[in-house]
Amino acid sequence: MAKAKAAAKKAKPNPRNKKLYDDGMKVRKAVLGASYVDNSMANAATDDFMMSFQDITTEYAWGYVWTRPGLPKKTRSMLNLAMLAALNRGPELKLHVNGALNNGLTKEEIKEIFLQVAIYCGIPASLDAFKTASAVFKERGI
Repeated sequence: MAKAKAAAKKAKPNPRNKKLYDDGMKVRKAVLGASYVDNSMANAATDDFMMSFQDITTEYAWGYVWTRPGLPKKTRSMLNLAMLAALNRGPELKLHVNGALNNGLTKEEIKEIFLQVAIYCGIPASLDAFKTASAVFKERGI
């Protein structure tokens, strides 16, 4: 067991496309905050299983999608908020509410997104989104 733990501590990123990965890491840290991303990477460094997830998330979600020129980061954040609220993914939604604020969204804009969610995805999904965002606003003093 000690041997397995020692081997697991050596988990390192292993992206398929280093440029996408590096570009993705820059955007990911800018949106989510360096401390959050560094913590995620440190936790994954003890586990090859989780490091594979960090690789694909950084390389494809952040490197391929978030760095594309077709939409500004603010619009990407709006889309993420709506989709995560619709899917009722609370912890990820909390993370992306913070990211949306970092990308320049206002409390009013976030409210309008979640009101739209209420109509098209249902009141329960929107209620959970409002509660999640309210907690983030309180934490950030907004």
